[in-house]
Parts: sequence; structure tokens; C-alpha cells
Amino acid sequence: VGGAVKLVSCKTGFGISQLMQKARDLAEEVDGDVYIVGAANAGKSTLMNFILQKDAQKLDGARNRKKRPGNNNARKGALTVSPLPGTTLEFIKVDLGDGRSLYDTPGLLVPGTLTQKLTPEELKIVVPKKQVEPITFRVATGKCVLVGGLARIEVIGDTKPFLFTFYVANDIKLHPTDSTRADEFIASHAGTLLTPPLEPGLQRMEQIGEFEEHEIDIDGAGWKEAAADITLRGLGWVAVTGAGVAKVRVSVPKGIGVSVRPPLMPFDVWEVTAKYTGAKAVRRSGKSKSGKRRKGVGRK
Repeated sequence: VGGAVKLVSCKTGFGISQLMQKARDLAEEVDGDVYIVGAANAGKSTLMNFILQKDAQKLDGARNRKKRPGNNNARKGALTVSPLPGTTLEFIKVDLGDGRSLYDTPGLLVPGTLTQKLTPEELKIVVPKKQVEPITFRVATGKCVLVGGLARIEVIGDTKPFLFTFYVANDIKLHPTDSTRADEFIASHAGTLLTPPLEPGLQRMEQIGEFEEHEIDIDGAGWKEAAADITLRGLGWVAVTGAGVAKVRVSVPKGIGVSVRPPLMPFDVWEVTAKYTGAKAVRRSGKSKSGKRRKGVGRK
């Protein structure tokens, strides 16, 4: 039933009215209720809180109630939002009217998700708290990019340099280096220059467990758009751009899902190309969608 994908924002409210109207129409069509279902940390409770807040504002308007800080504070965080999986422990019901109800449900724990191996403090780093600022590296054969201490993206074999655009939380530290030095660098700097994991880095790496490698061939689509995304379940994804065939080796903790899909944002690569200063990666300055000059974004 349905078959529609709706892009929404719980920060700006974009698309939520259309989403709720679609949900109401479907509920009427099947003579049922509406359930918010999805993986843990997908943002279900955040969506529900936004809906509750808007409904409360409409009710206040109907009652001509004055808007006061105390009124908002009473409703703020009606549902607990947390990076910890399983924060929503039971079904939470909201009346939609006309005999229909909306239910917030506990998050589903998806097998092979990296977040299940992290501590609460590490989860705060991995789960984005604001808009992700993607960053692009040019990676040649024998080079790799470390995604904190949690993943390694490496170019291998007889492969020309490709561009790799990383879509991960802004607090995750990215580090390009020689493939031959990667293990030594992780052993020396996990928990400090490479986070997550947090300190004690070596102990946490042992707790996260053995890593396994996935080798992937990607047929490039040229330099104007990405050819594919490599997804790292629970961490983010990497868009791959270039000409020819890229032979990529992805190293992640054993059991963590790695897959390839068509690119979600194929044209962002040149807007976020980075230079590496030896201490941090800095994105080139450019213009935002609003037309304002945007400063370079660093990964300390």
C-alpha cells in the first residue's frame, strides 16, 4: 500500500504536512491506523514530537491561548529522543481524529549495524546531530581513508585515482594515509586523533573485535557524477566518482553490513572536495544553496 517516498525535515517542518495527509489518506483507504516503524535511531520519536508540537499549537490557536515559554517547555521532549537504541520501549498512541490513531513504535535493531558495538558516548559522535557536511578525498592506489577507527576505505590494484565523498556525522574524524601505515596509525592514535572509538582506544578496538575485508569493483561514470555509494551500515556511506574501474577494499568490524547501491547524491562531489594539511582535512570554500559564501569545513 502506498509506495511513496516523502522527504521531510523535523527541523524545518518541510514535507511533514504532505506526509501526514498521505498517511491519513492511506489509513482511510484501508480503514486502519498509522504506525511509525523503522530502525533504531532513524528519527521516529523526533518525527512524533514534531507532530505533537504542531497539534498542540493548533489547539492553542483554537483556544486563543497566549504563547508563553512555560507552555512550550511543558511539551518539549514529550517523547525521549536519544542516540541509545531502545529508548522507546512501548507503543505510544496519538489521536489523529476521525477514529484514527498514530502510534510511535520501538526501534528495530537491524542485524549487522555498527552502532550496536559502540558505547553511549561513542553513539553521540556517530549519530548526526545536525546536517552532515560531506567531504571528498582523491584516493590513489596504495592510499586509504580511515573513518575514525571504525572503517577503512582503500584503493587497490591497477586503479587510477578516484574521488571518495564521505557522508558521515561531522564529529567522526577522517584521516587519509598510506595503506601500509594504516594499522600502525590506528594502534597509535585510536581514541585520540582517530575517534570513535573513544579512550582507552586500544582496549575499545579489542572490544569492537576483529575486522573483515570486502573487495568491491565499481565501474566509474565519469567525473561529473558519482557512479555508486558504498554503504557502511550504522555509520554512513561513501560516494565513488571517477573514470574506469575502481577496485576498493573496505575494512569494517566483522559482521557489519557493507553494500553497494546507486548514488543517493551523485552531483555533490565537486562542491565538497577537500585538501589535506597533514593535521586535518579542510573542505574548499564555496557557496551554499542560499548563495552565501561558505567557509571551509574542517575535520579536526
